[in-house]
Amino acid sequence: MSSCFLKAIDFVWHPDRLIRTNLITGFLGTGKTTAIIDLLNHRPDGERWSVFVNEYGMVSIDELMFEQQTPEIQIQELAGGCFCCTTAGMMDTVLLQFIRRTKPDRLLIEPSGAGHPAGVIDVLRSQRFSSILELRATICLVDPKDFDNPRVTNSEVFHDQIQMSDVVAVNWLDKREAGQVARCREWIDQFDPPKLFVGETQFGKLRPEWLDLHGTVVRPPRFAEAHGVHDHAPESVQANDRTEPVLVPLTQAACPGRPLRLENAGNGQRACGWIFSAADIFDRETLFDFLGAVPDVQRLKGIFHCSDDWWLINRTGHDVSVSRTAYRRDSRVEVITDNGLLNWSQLEAEITAYLDSK
Repeated sequence: MSSCFLKAIDFVWHPDRLIRTNLITGFLGTGKTTAIIDLLNHRPDGERWSVFVNEYGMVSIDELMFEQQTPEIQIQELAGGCFCCTTAGMMDTVLLQFIRRTKPDRLLIEPSGAGHPAGVIDVLRSQRFSSILELRATICLVDPKDFDNPRVTNSEVFHDQIQMSDVVAVNWLDKREAGQVARCREWIDQFDPPKLFVGETQFGKLRPEWLDLHGTVVRPPRFAEAHGVHDHAPESVQANDRTEPVLVPLTQAACPGRPLRLENAGNGQRACGWIFSAADIFDRETLFDFLGAVPDVQRLKGIFHCSDDWWLINRTGHDVSVSRTAYRRDSRVEVITDNGLLNWSQLEAEITAYLDSK
C-alpha cells in the first residue's frame, strides 16, 4: 500500500483527543488474552475500546476468543509472525486502518508472546502515530514458573518484555507455590529503572487503574539487537494434498476429513496450525485427552466442533482449560513447540483419527 494512502488515512480522521494506548505483553501462555478479556468486562460505559492482537502462528485463534465484539468493542488480529519482524511491514498499515474504522477511546495492543516489544513501542512513538495515540503504561504479565525455566530465562525477548514494561503483573498465584512467586518478585525488583508498580494477581485479572499509571522513566531494552534478528519465516501450507509457500492466511475452505495445514518457524520455535471443515465432528473427550498429553508443547489453542457442542481448548505447558464457544465457522488448532522433532504430519493424522464416526 502506498505511503500516499497512509497519509490520506491520517488526514481523513483526527480524534478530538489522543487515543489512550496500552501494550499488554508477556511470554507465551502468561494469560494476556484472558487479561484483556477481563479488562473489556470492566470498560467504562460509553467508551469504545479496540484490541489489536498479534498471533505468532498462521492460524488465527486469539481473535475468536473475544466473543463480546460489539459496536463499542472491536478486535483485529494480525497473524503469521511477530510485530517485531515478520509482520512489521504490515503492522502500521493495518493498525492505521483499524484505528480509522473503529475510532476508539482506548486501544489495547497484544503482541505475540514470542515478540520483542522494542519495535512495537518505536512504531507507536513514531511521528505517524504520536499525533493520534498516547502511549500509556506497558503492562507485562509474568508466570512465576517461567523464572525457574532456563529455556525462558535465557531468552533475550523474555528479559526485554519485562525490562521495557512500566507495570509487571505476576499472574497464576492460584497455581504457583509461594516460594516460587517470592523468587520471581525478587528478580523483577532488580530491574533498572524500577517498575512503576509490581502487582500479583490470578486468573489474568488486571486492575483497570494500572492502565493509566504514568511516569517519565525511559526504559531502553537490554538486548536492542534481539528484535533485529528475530525471524519467523512461514514454511509452507498443505491444502488438501498440495504443498505451497504461503505469506498470508488461506481463504479456501477445508474439505471434510482433509484439513488445511499452515506452518512457520523461527528463533528456535515452530508453529503449526490446522483448519478443519465445519462438517468435521470430533469426539471431545478422547480428542481433548490426547491434546492435553501431546509432549513438548509450549502452547496449544483450538476450537473444535464436537458431538455435544463447539468447544475451546487452551493449553500452556501442562495446564489445560476447556470451555464452550460461540464460534461456528470451522474447527481449528494451533500448536507451538521448541522441539524440532515434533512431527506435524503424524500429529495431524492423530488429530484426524478423533473424528466422530457416528
